[in-house]
Amino acid sequence: MSNYGLHDELLSLYFKCQILGCSSDNYTFPFVIKACASIRDLRTGKEIHCVVLRKRYEDNLVVQTALIDMYAKNGCMKSSRFVFDVIPQPDLVSWNALLSGYSFNGLDHEAFQVVQQVQVKGFKPNVSTFASLIPVCTRLGTSEIGRSIHGLTLRCGFSMDDKLVPALISMYSSNGDLTAARKLFDLLDTKTVVVWNSMISAYSQNHMSNEAFELYCKMVGKDVHHDLVTFVSIVPSCGNLDSNQYGESVHARGIKHGLAHQSAVVTALLSMYAKLGYMDSADFLFDGMLERDLYSWNSMVSGYVQNGLLYKGLTAFHQMLVMGPLPDSVTLLGVLSACTRLNDTLMGMSAHAYCLRNGFDLTINVSNALLAFYSECYKLSTSISLFRRMVTRNVISWNTLISSCVHHCDMRNAITFIQQMQQENVKFDLVTVMSILPCYCDSEELIHGMSVHGYSLRTGFISDVSVINALISMYINCEDLDAGNLLFAGMHVRTVVSWNALITGYRYSDLHKEAMTLFRHMTMGDQKPNFVTLLNVLPICHHQLHGKSIHAYAVRTGDVLEPHLLTSLICMYSRFENVSSSCLLFESADKRNVTVWNAIMSVHVESGNANLAVTSFTKMLQMQQKPDYVTILTLISACCQLTSLALSESVMAFIVHKGFENELSINNSLMDVYARCGYLTNARKMFDDLKIKDIVSWSVIINGYGIHGNAEAALTLFSQMRCSGLKPDDVTYISILSACSHAGLVEQARMLFNSMVEDFGITPRMEHYACMVDLLGRTGRLNEAYHLVKGLPFRPSLSLLESLLGACSIHGDLELAEEISRLFFDMNPKSVGPYVMLSNVYAAAGRWGDASRVRSKMEEIQVKKVPGISLVELDSH
Repeated sequence: MSNYGLHDELLSLYFKCQILGCSSDNYTFPFVIKACASIRDLRTGKEIHCVVLRKRYEDNLVVQTALIDMYAKNGCMKSSRFVFDVIPQPDLVSWNALLSGYSFNGLDHEAFQVVQQVQVKGFKPNVSTFASLIPVCTRLGTSEIGRSIHGLTLRCGFSMDDKLVPALISMYSSNGDLTAARKLFDLLDTKTVVVWNSMISAYSQNHMSNEAFELYCKMVGKDVHHDLVTFVSIVPSCGNLDSNQYGESVHARGIKHGLAHQSAVVTALLSMYAKLGYMDSADFLFDGMLERDLYSWNSMVSGYVQNGLLYKGLTAFHQMLVMGPLPDSVTLLGVLSACTRLNDTLMGMSAHAYCLRNGFDLTINVSNALLAFYSECYKLSTSISLFRRMVTRNVISWNTLISSCVHHCDMRNAITFIQQMQQENVKFDLVTVMSILPCYCDSEELIHGMSVHGYSLRTGFISDVSVINALISMYINCEDLDAGNLLFAGMHVRTVVSWNALITGYRYSDLHKEAMTLFRHMTMGDQKPNFVTLLNVLPICHHQLHGKSIHAYAVRTGDVLEPHLLTSLICMYSRFENVSSSCLLFESADKRNVTVWNAIMSVHVESGNANLAVTSFTKMLQMQQKPDYVTILTLISACCQLTSLALSESVMAFIVHKGFENELSINNSLMDVYARCGYLTNARKMFDDLKIKDIVSWSVIINGYGIHGNAEAALTLFSQMRCSGLKPDDVTYISILSACSHAGLVEQARMLFNSMVEDFGITPRMEHYACMVDLLGRTGRLNEAYHLVKGLPFRPSLSLLESLLGACSIHGDLELAEEISRLFFDMNPKSVGPYVMLSNVYAAAGRWGDASRVRSKMEEIQVKKVPGISLVELDSH
């Protein structure tokens, strides 16, 4: 019975003999104890040990050796060692039993100590000694010692023993040396099923699925009898192959050999079908299982999650809690992944609580999964707090946190954690480098980005194309286009990301011509643009024809269905004043996407049809589409354009009702609406009530006082902003210069203009010059204003010239008015304003002939003056 593996039957027979009064001897006990070891029956083994002691067979070396093995197989190495230590003179078999026990239980250092003691005692190692020792070398990764032991087996003549070869194959494969493992396999003339299994498993564990399946087919061809290990070894490889036919054929053979019902095989098949996306087959197998162990439940939970059936994965977890075994850390990893992808904060926090109650939070993999969950659910502060409480961290923990900080634009914390990582001597890996590089995004941080580039060169990470792409983006963000170009030019293999990175750089550096040239080169090469490429190119099209050609390309490739690209196309047509095409695209779009609604509302606002924007918003609500903060900002812009207080009050009520009032950008926009509608008191109250004020908040309220002519209050606010530690930006200076212009404060404006350049290094834009020209014109300093216009570093805008021409009209400077008009007519001969103002200047000077000539010119080129209207809504109260 023992030789045929009928251990349960053997024990049953033994107890019947005991009942019948049959005596046991030193021949009986070893077989009975071996049966207890084989079926892991510790309780029965201890009972037999007591019988041995009563019968006084405890000094029998064979019985003692069997007891050592029984306790070891049941994980009781202290008891096993105790039995061994009472043996007066243990032989090699006893030493091997102890060595096998330590090796079996993963006590590798103790196993090496036993080997040393065996050598000291003068015993010559045999096959069993080597068979126990080689797996120890495999686990410890001591390849040199393992090769030395292999050499020793050669000298001892054991190297081709079919018990040693599987262990040696496993050792070499764990070190990635599949060539040596295959040589051993091929050299063996007669191969047992264990040898076949070890080589198939070696290929599977090294992700060489094709080779594993080819070897399995050879095994089938040689009619080698399959066992449980065969199927457990080959099924995972079938999950990595392209077709499910491989797995189904193995499944069919498992049924033929009567092993398909075995729990280990079913679990392996579950994982395989789940990996291939055949969850119906996995469900069928799982439903047919009489006993479901932890591994089968984990296979189903992770299978559902991997295939995007996230709610089914969570449901399976709930069923497991009710009727299955207790979950382990692997189960929780699947659950947390589902919560992360669903962005389900409540469920994820419940899973976290379960981890805390059951101690899973101490597992490094679970802790990392929790870090990722909180980061994805926009709870970065919780993620950081969790990270700081972690007892053990690995490079994945650091990478998760750093990339989360970057994702949430918290570059300060990201750089802090990078520095801490270096202080704790944690080595960067490829993911770390990819996570770090986006932190360096301006010219001041270029030196740090270059140091990461140097590190990538030293470690060989630079050979990875994704690292080069990240470096190109870093150099471009740090305004070193030459370095980015050089990296791109030196790439042997370029992905679409490589092209996109450089095109993006050109676009944001206002090198639109170069960006379009690069785009053309890309389309002519092997690398085809994707929707990200098109998103970069659309905003820099100089002609509608370019935009239409990109639109046509997107239709051919199917990228036009991408919501962000469709939105960009809507905005592109609007930019060329083709609102009808924008509306046509909107009608064909998926109305469930909020960005599409935002785009069409923005188009209506920019084209001066704010009423249509409000109508679109109403339709959006009727379709039960939830607005986001961009929708609200666009709606507020429409209110600004309509200057309707009633509408603004309604929007304010909606904002409070939907909980948008905490968004600073929305509060800033509302302040602007109130100020423009004439309700400066309301705007100031909102400003004073803000707990946090950014530079935009200050700019808006300063501008509000400016447009109401209260320059003194605007200047006071500007000083308060400076005292609060905030640095003014170019928009703030437009607001304060405009306030000075409305109040005629020339000296203050000059001081502010110089301060902008000298103290803050802000390069004046057209709007800054327009404020100064308007101010000088208002105060009669026309020559100074004209001198400023002539000295502009760029071509003056039409509105700037119109402002100066208006000042000439007011102050009756006929000569300068004629000069400005000539400039104006050269730039835009169809504009009506200059003709009317010049005619008025001539009339005021009594030069009626010249005034009549200007009017005749207007009729000749068919320019008509549009009657003026008021857009300000009067309060009926």
